[in-house]
Amino acid sequence: MSIDFSEYISCLDEEDHEHVEALESSYHEAQRFMSPRGLQNYLEGMRAFCTLGGGQDLVLTYVQEMPGVCKEVGEDIIPDIVEAMMKLSSHTSGSVITLIVSNMPLAASRLGDADVMRGFLKLLHQMTGKAPRGLRPMMENLDELLSKLTLGGLRRWVLWGAQAHQRDLDGQLAYFALETDSSRSILQSERRGTLFIDNQRKLNFYLRALWARAFFMRPTAGDFESRQGIRPFIEDFQIHVPDAFDPFHGIDGMGIYRATVAHAAAHMVYTNDRISAEELSQAQMRFIEMFEDARVEYLAYTEFPGLRKLWLSFFTSEPQKDEETVQVHETMDLMMRTTRAIMDPDYSDELPAINDIASDYRAKLEKDPYNPRLAWMAGVEFYNKMVEIATIPSVRILSEWPIPYRDDNRYFWEFSENMFETQGVDFLPSSEQNVRRYVSLMEFVNEIDCEMEDGNPQETLVLSTELFPYEDMGVSYNEMEGVEPVSDPYHYNEWDYHVQLARPDWATVIERRQGKGDPDVMDEILTKHKPVASRIRHLIDAMQPQGIVRRRGYEEGEELDLNAAVRAMIDIRRGIMPDPRINIRITRHLRDLSIVLLLDLSESTNEKIGDIAEGEEGYEDQPSILDLTRESAGLLTWAIDSIGDNFAVQGFASDGRHDVQYYRYKDFDQSYDDDAKARMAGMKGNLSTRMGAALRHAGWHLTQQNAQKRLVLLVTDGEPADIDERDPQYLRHDTKKAVEDLAMQGVYTYCLTLDPNADQYVSRIFGENNYSIVDDVERLPERLPNVFAALTG
Repeated sequence: MSIDFSEYISCLDEEDHEHVEALESSYHEAQRFMSPRGLQNYLEGMRAFCTLGGGQDLVLTYVQEMPGVCKEVGEDIIPDIVEAMMKLSSHTSGSVITLIVSNMPLAASRLGDADVMRGFLKLLHQMTGKAPRGLRPMMENLDELLSKLTLGGLRRWVLWGAQAHQRDLDGQLAYFALETDSSRSILQSERRGTLFIDNQRKLNFYLRALWARAFFMRPTAGDFESRQGIRPFIEDFQIHVPDAFDPFHGIDGMGIYRATVAHAAAHMVYTNDRISAEELSQAQMRFIEMFEDARVEYLAYTEFPGLRKLWLSFFTSEPQKDEETVQVHETMDLMMRTTRAIMDPDYSDELPAINDIASDYRAKLEKDPYNPRLAWMAGVEFYNKMVEIATIPSVRILSEWPIPYRDDNRYFWEFSENMFETQGVDFLPSSEQNVRRYVSLMEFVNEIDCEMEDGNPQETLVLSTELFPYEDMGVSYNEMEGVEPVSDPYHYNEWDYHVQLARPDWATVIERRQGKGDPDVMDEILTKHKPVASRIRHLIDAMQPQGIVRRRGYEEGEELDLNAAVRAMIDIRRGIMPDPRINIRITRHLRDLSIVLLLDLSESTNEKIGDIAEGEEGYEDQPSILDLTRESAGLLTWAIDSIGDNFAVQGFASDGRHDVQYYRYKDFDQSYDDDAKARMAGMKGNLSTRMGAALRHAGWHLTQQNAQKRLVLLVTDGEPADIDERDPQYLRHDTKKAVEDLAMQGVYTYCLTLDPNADQYVSRIFGENNYSIVDDVERLPERLPNVFAALTG
C-alpha cells in the first residue's frame, strides 16, 4: 500500500527520491509486525523529528532504525525515544542526536527490555546536563561499553567521568572516548560477572529442555541504583531476573542464572493454588515462603534429580577469598539450615529442632506434595518455634534472603483486595483513614460524648473555637473531658538505601502538645548561668542589625562625600591629580534569618549526668540531659529573641514510623512570653529518635517563612533510631537524605550532638563542617549560643 508521507515529513526534499524510497521501505517493514497504534506513534515520531531542524539525515535515521528497536523491546518505547530526543535537542547538536538514534538498535539489543531502555534514555538526559561534550565519543564506543557493563555500571561510569572532568573539556572527551587510564580503570571496576543478555537464548533452551514449554524472561536493571541489585520476581507470567550476576561462593553467573530461572519456572509449573495472606503478619509470610520454596523445589528435583545438586550447592559452598563476607542474622541462618536439611536427607544439623522440622516436612511432602495448606501450616508452626528459640528480626532482614537465586515469592500469594467492598466498607489508605470534619457548635455538642470516648476515632470533629460550659467553671469542655488536641497527620517520604528509592508517605508526623510547667523556671536559667549570659550579651550586641551604614572612599556611590570633593577641587586648582574616590556607598545591614531550634526529646535524654550511681543518695538531684537541653534552649532563645531574629523552638520523639510526635514550644509568629516559657519548662523526654521525618517537618515549617536564610539547628544526644527499625544504617541514610533534600530547598542544617562516639556517623549524615560534638555535656548551655553565633554572625 502506498503511503503519502507529505503529511508527516515536511522537511524532506520532494525531489529526493532516494530518501523517499528509503522511508517507504522502512514503513512497509514496520507494517509487518507493528500494531496500528504503534504505526501511528511511528509516523507521529517522523513529524516530531522534522520539527527538530536536524536535517534529512536525522529523520531518515529515525525511520530506518526504529523498526529494529521495536523488534527488540516492543513498540511502546517509541514515544519515550521521541520525547527523550526532543529534550536532548536543546542541549546538543542534530548530528549527535542522529548518532544516538543510529545506536538505538544496539542499545535495545544489549539492554533487552523496555523499562531498562527507558533508564538508558534517562541516563542520556542526565549526561547532557553534566557532560554534553562526552555524548559523541560515548556513542562511538557504545558497543564496547554495553558489551561489558550493565545499565547501572554504565551510569556509574558516566557520572564518575562527568564529575572528575567537570571543567576539563579535553579530559572529558578523552575519558568518554576510552582513551585515558582512569576511564579504562573505572570501566573494569564496574564490569559485572555474567550478563543476562549474553545467555538469554541458552536459558530459554534450558527451561524448554526441562519442561517442554516456553517461559518468557525479561532483564531488570538490578544494579541501576544499587550495587546490591534486586531479587528475581514473577509478574504477568514473566520471569524477571537481574541483568547481571556476579559469582557467588565460587558459583559462576551462568550457574546462578540456571538456578534462578529453574526455581521461578518451578513456581509457575507446580503452583496450582495460591496461598491466602489473610490474617498473616509479614514475618509469618516470610517463613511460609521458605517452605513453599522447598515444596516446589522438591517437586522439581523429584522429576529432574540434577536440580537438587544445583540448588543445594548454594547452601553448601563457602565464600571465596576475594568475596565480601556478609553477616547473616541468627534467625536467617536457622532458616537457611532448615532449607538445607529439607533438601538434603543426609544433612544433620547441630540443632535437633531443625532436624525434626525438616524430617517432618519431608514426610508430608512425600505423602501429598500438592496440598495447598502444607507450606502455610509448616511456616506458621516454624515461626512460633523461632519465637521461642531465637529473636525474630525486622521484616527487612527476613526479606533479604542471602541466596541470590530465590525470587521474592509475590507469584503465589493471594490477597483479598475486594474484601472491604464485599463487606460494605470503603477502604482508605492510612493517610486518609482519620477524617477531620469541621462542624457547627450544635453538631459538635450533640456528638461530643461519643467522639470523646473513642481513643482512635475514624472521624474527628473540629470546632474552630474552645467550647465552655454554661456555668463558669474556668475551663473548657476539651480540658475537662477531651483528649489532648493533635494536628492533622503530615506524611513524608523515607529513603530506603537498600533499593535507593524513597518510600512514599512512609512516616507520619503528628504535632502534639506536652504539658506546661512553671514559666519562672526559664527565667531562673539566666540567673543560674549568669557568667554565660553575660558573654551572650556581648554576642548579642555584636550581632544586632546595624541598620544603614555609610562607607566613604568609593569612585561610585549613592551620595557625594563633600569633604573628599572639596579636597579634589583643591588638588585640581593646584594642578595635581585629584583622588577620584569622592563618593559614599550606603549598605543596609539586615538579618533576614529564620531558624528552628529542633530538640531531640527521646527517652535517652532522661539519663542523669554525674558520678552518683542509681539508688545512691543524691542520685535524683543530679541534672539530666533533658535539664541541660532545656537550659541551653532557654539561653539561646533569650539570645535570639534579643537579637530580633525570626525563630521557633520545636522538639520531637517517635514511636515507630506511624507516630512521629512533634512538639511546638514556640512558633515563629509567637513572642517569647510566659506561654512559650511554660511550654519549654514542661518539656519531657520519651520514646525514640526518627530524625529524618522530624527534620523534613522542621524544614517544611521553615519553607513557610519569607526569609533569605533558613537554618535548622538540631540538638541531639545520639544517632537516629526507632523501635521498628533494627538496621542501624537505615535511619542514618534516611536522615542524610533529609539533610540533602532540605539543602536543595535552601534550608541549612547543623547538628550539635552530645554523643561522644558520634564521629562514626555524624559527618556522613550532616557533612564535614556541619556538626559539633559536645564532649562535656555539662557545657551544652555554653556551647549552643556560641555555635549559633558562629553560624549566623
